[in-house]
Amino acid sequence: MSAGRRVILTRPASDSLTWIQGLQAVGYEVLNWPLIDIAPAADPALILQALTDWQQYQSVMFVSRNAVTHTFNAGKPAAGWGITRCWATGPGTRQALLEAGVPPHLIDAPAANATQFDTEALWQVVHPKLMTDKPVLILRGSEADQDESAAQGVGRDWLMQQLSQAGVTVNTLAVYQRGCPEWTHEPLRLARLAASDGSVWVFSSSQAVFNLQKLLPGQDWSRAVAVATHERIAQAARSAGVVRLQVCKPALEALQSSLESLT
Repeated sequence: MSAGRRVILTRPASDSLTWIQGLQAVGYEVLNWPLIDIAPAADPALILQALTDWQQYQSVMFVSRNAVTHTFNAGKPAAGWGITRCWATGPGTRQALLEAGVPPHLIDAPAANATQFDTEALWQVVHPKLMTDKPVLILRGSEADQDESAAQGVGRDWLMQQLSQAGVTVNTLAVYQRGCPEWTHEPLRLARLAASDGSVWVFSSSQAVFNLQKLLPGQDWSRAVAVATHERIAQAARSAGVVRLQVCKPALEALQSSLESLT
């Protein structure tokens, strides 16, 4: 059923390799069209300071694999890992933490068989362990060319609200920048064709949807086919005009099942 079906991945390039290999192995034609450019933080000295202050935090939340990469590219906690816990909303970020050398017993994340990988699922894991006398640090991305969109940050903002209501102080730090890519004439032409030729767009971020609209203003998306990895992302795609849409959690097996249901 999958033979010859074209799938377009829109995640940042560094996040897509496993999905590319897995989808190609079962017969999909995979195009890697990142719709979010990732760049280093504007002020790397702030990351170094966070690493110096690491053990002052009860927990550090990483919003993505890129948050892990750009934090630990700057170094490791100056005084060691200590007892500071590291939070991840999904298996990709958890794996990045392990690869960076974080001890497994210090990582909190939703179970591998969780129905969804998001801040709500993470909250169920971390809430019982919270202390009110030490802050939580959230390491995130920031927009390179615009304010961070409400849709992109809504999950993180929800978590910050829960922490505040629980009496926990929250600090945030942008450790990388997220921006809209610059596409030349040929990629834009191919993207317009893919809006109606049966290709399946895979959206893993609301910002990817917004950036696609920015790149192709006025494009009709009513004939597009898409998979979104969270309901909030699906809402952004529907607002763009996508009608034929599946929602699945951001895991390769779940994505494959959604793709099969679209055939």
